[in-house]
Amino acid sequence: MNRQITRLALAGVGLIVALVVATTYWQAWAAGDLADRQDNQIERVAQFTIKRGELKTQGALLARNVTRKIGGRTLYFRDYPAGGLAAHVVGYSTQSRFRTGLDRSMNDYLTGSNANLSTVLDTTLDRLKGATIEGNDLRLTLHAGGQRAALQALGSRCGAVVAIEPDTGKVLVMASSPTYDPNDVEGNFDRATGTRADCKRPDALLNRATSGLYAPGSTFKVLTAAAAIDSGRFQPSSSFVDPGYCEVYGKRVNNYDTSSPFGRLDLRTALKHSVNSVFCNIGKELGAKKLVEYMKRFGFYSTPPLETPSTERAPSGLYKGTELFDPKEDTDVDPGRFAFGQERLLVTPLQMAMLAATVANEGVVMRPYVVDRVVAPDGSIVVRTKPQDLGRAVKPETARAVAEMMQQAVEGGTGTAARISELTVGGKTGTAETGIAGLNTTWFISYAGRERPQVAIAVVVEQQNSTGGQTAAPVARDVLQALLGGAANS
Repeated sequence: MNRQITRLALAGVGLIVALVVATTYWQAWAAGDLADRQDNQIERVAQFTIKRGELKTQGALLARNVTRKIGGRTLYFRDYPAGGLAAHVVGYSTQSRFRTGLDRSMNDYLTGSNANLSTVLDTTLDRLKGATIEGNDLRLTLHAGGQRAALQALGSRCGAVVAIEPDTGKVLVMASSPTYDPNDVEGNFDRATGTRADCKRPDALLNRATSGLYAPGSTFKVLTAAAAIDSGRFQPSSSFVDPGYCEVYGKRVNNYDTSSPFGRLDLRTALKHSVNSVFCNIGKELGAKKLVEYMKRFGFYSTPPLETPSTERAPSGLYKGTELFDPKEDTDVDPGRFAFGQERLLVTPLQMAMLAATVANEGVVMRPYVVDRVVAPDGSIVVRTKPQDLGRAVKPETARAVAEMMQQAVEGGTGTAARISELTVGGKTGTAETGIAGLNTTWFISYAGRERPQVAIAVVVEQQNSTGGQTAAPVARDVLQALLGGAANS
């Protein structure tokens, strides 16, 4: 009998200890995690009693609040006056579908729950007084005119445009087509997701600028040229012989246009006219590992830094299935096709804009950013973004040489559709095979400015039956004109 009582007592003590431990865990250590869970209904309701901060940019109000009285309480819900203008950057904040974009990743600032001392003090005082808590506003770097020009130029086609200030990393344009109206997400989600466009998978909610992965085609030749020159293996004047193809592993790799081989030419001319055979042979000489080394210097193989949610940004590089592939041996990759942007290479428009910006910035990679500053309800600055140097990709003389070669490609090569009077424009076209007969992914990366490069840009257009020079370069020209002025050259 005593043994049974002892067992019962021990079991009771064990249950009490377990209860104390569990209570302490949930109240002390796991409280934050509970509050962060997207399905925490109490936390969700509490969020809507806060007057969220607005999102503004040059020339447009992108997100604001609308007030509703529900059950005697004043609640604040999101309204997006600019509709789809910058929907993929701004995102949405809703009752039923939670949040995306900056409305998600910058939620602490927008709700006044960030750890900055001034914000903590203001929020605490508002709580003590029973006043409505007001969040901080975000001032974005986006240029409303540039955004409109990008979406208009893309039209009903699927694609994306990213434009960056080379010397600061400031993102001026980040447009994804098709876009959607964030105001539809709560009440008419089918309309938000049902946008039609001229491609097989429109997926309007996908931010193609940061998450879209595409074969870069010949735009990648800019990186190959930079690696070739910076490594000391080649010079812009290095001589090649083009028979119209090169051979890799016993197979021919043809130029895009096989009708007339160039014969003897130098590297400058090869980039100007986008000669595959030259870059194929450079790839064979450098090897896959050397190319990957330079890719990493430019930011490939890592998720590009930006204030949007990390789940909405993809890294660029060689892929095996859905995973990044870092070759251990040069023979792991076909170096010829790799060097001119095919093989298993997949990139985002953001990364390609960073590539163009780095060349324009004399070889220094700048961290891209889309939030210029965070502003408190009283107008004071909580945080201001400062340009950040991420490191040097290539020597200044290398970057200047490649920039000059890109300029020649626009003045008299494959990129003439991007010429703009009164501006110096350098660029590189790209036309990547998709595996669908007659349809290509078309590209153009570029920089432009008057006395110095002021904007770097990347444009991708999906499933086109022509080339990057015919479809993507005109889009870049229109956006550059919206940002910098100047008239198109005929």
